[in-house]
Amino acid sequence: MQKKHQKYQRLLDRCSSLPPTTTAVAHPCDETSLKGAVEAAELHLLLPILVGPRGRVESVAKQCGIDASRYEIVDSPHSHAAAEVAVRLVREGKAEMLMKGSLHTDELLGAVVARETGLRTAHRISHCFIMDVPSLEQAIIITDAAVNIFPTLEDKVHITQNAIDLAHALGKSEPKVAVLSAMETVNPKVQSTIDAAALCKMAERGQITGGILDGPLALDNAINLAAAKIKMIESPVAGQADILVVPDLEAGNMLAKSLTFLADADAAGIVLGARVPIILTSRADSVMTRLASCAVAALVAKARRDNASETMGPAA
Repeated sequence: MQKKHQKYQRLLDRCSSLPPTTTAVAHPCDETSLKGAVEAAELHLLLPILVGPRGRVESVAKQCGIDASRYEIVDSPHSHAAAEVAVRLVREGKAEMLMKGSLHTDELLGAVVARETGLRTAHRISHCFIMDVPSLEQAIIITDAAVNIFPTLEDKVHITQNAIDLAHALGKSEPKVAVLSAMETVNPKVQSTIDAAALCKMAERGQITGGILDGPLALDNAINLAAAKIKMIESPVAGQADILVVPDLEAGNMLAKSLTFLADADAAGIVLGARVPIILTSRADSVMTRLASCAVAALVAKARRDNASETMGPAA
């Protein structure tokens, strides 16, 4: 078990010297979501602002043995309002991260993508799983397995760039990106192979930056060097991918869950492309997985602060 969590522990270790990141937690009205935020706060990963019906939050805290008076609570009557208020706190600069509580993901993301009051940017919103697979030396990013159902080529440009930027925040300066399909050759009858080839050419032309792309690649020759050699694939990515860009949500969801239930992997999750990183956790997540999701978001928030400082330059 200790070996299983080594990759996530490295993420937590990287956050140990960082100040906690102020985080708006939308509707933490059950034990899992409230304890998840509090556990992360106790490790100084985040400073939570609990947004939801005050009575319900305090009642759940009491049932869990949590002292709710230690945390700021912003009263809101129901989950929909909690999502809107949490987003507003981010827009007002009072929080640098957003965290899902016990409301539905669509409800939270609906407030995030609202045109007038949300957190839209020029990037399309996408989801990344940061998978801790025991048989792999490094954590691997899978995208998008939770937000974009049938992404277009244009969507995949954003999905890929978001994942590359995430890898940078996690310390990978030039991540290797495998654009997946069912085969490693371009087939006009299989749209995902055409998309993969286009993405690779776009990277060559500087339309996607910061990573090394190759595709189409099948899963085996994307993550297994022996499989790549058997098929005589010469590629800087094949067999050693850091990021797996899947054809669509169905394929990504099945891949992530196959790794979780068949390969004993853990799947930390984050949504990117909004003004701030959004922490998505599941009721089925282990404590370590929830903490890893918070650590990933904290590192992304730090990277954005650092980039903003570099853009602004030294004070006059």
